[in-house]
Amino acid sequence: MSKRCPITYDIIPNNQQYSKKGLVRLSGALTQLAPIPFSTNELLQEAAKRADKLSIQGVQPKLSARLSTTKQRFELVDRGGSYILKPQNPLYNQLPENEDLSMRLAKAAGIKTPLHALLCDKNGEFIYCIKRFDRKGKQKFALEDFAQLSGNNRNTKYRYSMEKLIPIIQQYTTYPAIELAEFWLRVMVNFLIGNEDMHLKNFSLLRDKQKIILAPAYDYINSTIALTNAKEEIALPLNGKKRNLTQKDLIEYLGREKCQLPEVIINKQLNKIRYAIPVWRQLIDNSFLTVANQSLYHHVLDNRLKRLSVFINV
Repeated sequence: MSKRCPITYDIIPNNQQYSKKGLVRLSGALTQLAPIPFSTNELLQEAAKRADKLSIQGVQPKLSARLSTTKQRFELVDRGGSYILKPQNPLYNQLPENEDLSMRLAKAAGIKTPLHALLCDKNGEFIYCIKRFDRKGKQKFALEDFAQLSGNNRNTKYRYSMEKLIPIIQQYTTYPAIELAEFWLRVMVNFLIGNEDMHLKNFSLLRDKQKIILAPAYDYINSTIALTNAKEEIALPLNGKKRNLTQKDLIEYLGREKCQLPEVIINKQLNKIRYAIPVWRQLIDNSFLTVANQSLYHHVLDNRLKRLSVFINV
């Protein structure tokens, strides 16, 4: 019998937890990886106890961790961790599996993503793990989310619009034309994968080698299936709308009119998505979502693709 590696999605023997390729992806010094020595409930308790010590906040319970290659395991830490762990959430079904898959779909469309994977706790439950991109060793990189840049906070992170993000990108990034094309691609991908929770704190700018760029993608999730009764399609209104978005809203209005992207760039970004769609379908089928949730994910994707006529035959 065989199964899939939760780090790479590659087929592995049933008696293995991770593939060699997956372990090397985390570190070339790993030959094995011990389970996180906590249950889901214990991780949630740890997250609650350490919440005021974590530099990255949010609704989902999170823990800071570092990878010990000498001990061949992840260890929870209060400060200085290079990874963020997100355990199962009792309020929402399969969030770690959903986020890991959604981030893989983003990467397949050409969006820069940090190293991320699914790990196992002591009971075999999955934990979402993502490497911090705002630090390398003891070096920290300047990172500001769009809530900070727009004078908002976590309490007002939904009180803005997609259009208002464009002047922020134009004002602060080193090469606004490049970053606007990237921003538009991300909006398109998030719409297609059913992520309706891209609020101000889920967009950030990063200083990288004297350049200010959009930070790598994070917090991508198909919230449409996670919430089950979602009534909106986008966190920040676009063209005055948060649902029933059309090709006119996303491509004509946001891409061409507001971002002022040249036609060659519009086509280039659309082609990234077009070529990624078969890969997306395979990734969904190979994911660790239940068959029922895989079917729901496919349904959301197919529905959104049909609403954008540029993808009708894909």
